[in-house]
Amino acid sequence: MANIFAYFFGAGTETEFALGTPAHFLPILLMLATIFLIRRKADTLAGWKHEEKIRYALAFALIICDMSYYWRLVGMPSLQPGPVENLPIGVCAWAVIFCSFMVIGKSQTLFDIAYFWLFSGTVFALITPTVITYTGPTRFRYYQFWLEHTLVYVAIFYMIFVHKMRPTWKSMVKSYVALAILAVIAYNANQLIGPGANYLYMAKPEDTPSILDILPPNFALRVAIMAAVITVMFFLAYYPWFALDRKAKKAAKV
Repeated sequence: MANIFAYFFGAGTETEFALGTPAHFLPILLMLATIFLIRRKADTLAGWKHEEKIRYALAFALIICDMSYYWRLVGMPSLQPGPVENLPIGVCAWAVIFCSFMVIGKSQTLFDIAYFWLFSGTVFALITPTVITYTGPTRFRYYQFWLEHTLVYVAIFYMIFVHKMRPTWKSMVKSYVALAILAVIAYNANQLIGPGANYLYMAKPEDTPSILDILPPNFALRVAIMAAVITVMFFLAYYPWFALDRKAKKAAKV
């Protein structure tokens, strides 16, 4: 039993997860199916007397997913828990926290920040989830990763479809400023901790293959390219709403 426990909560030494496999696409398809159902039943959910319980359950699931990452580290010394890569200094980690409080309090401010963070940063974790390269579907970390990274999208679209939240230009600015603050914290953490620390992937390319491998190792150039890409992603994330507003204005003039 002890060996099974150690295996399930541990990490392998060889590649167990590969991009483009069913283990990669199935969690994403399940997320999309859940979002589709929320959209179909949005009006019913909005008027349901127990709707608040859905939001609390979603917030609880998000918090448990995030905290279980650290509980696993504490319970498995072999994973060598430490500040080098396990501090909560990242877009995904804070997006989970923001989404948790967003659904509980129906916070527009937290929605504004989380919306752009998800579609400019967390989306890359879905495309190239390299952090689970050595932990496949037979391990706890696989399920913790996918639940954490898909439930945030479920939370965002739940607020969009059920509670009619949406971003604005001001939302984009607010989210960008929050990301800049997090980047400053990540940079200082990387400097203070030293070799091995790579929060927000600002210090160096990842150890495993990812979309970030195209970035140069030079710090200034690396950060400049990341800032430019993120800026473009922010505008792309807002474009559907811009297009809807423009269409509505044209229809109003007719």
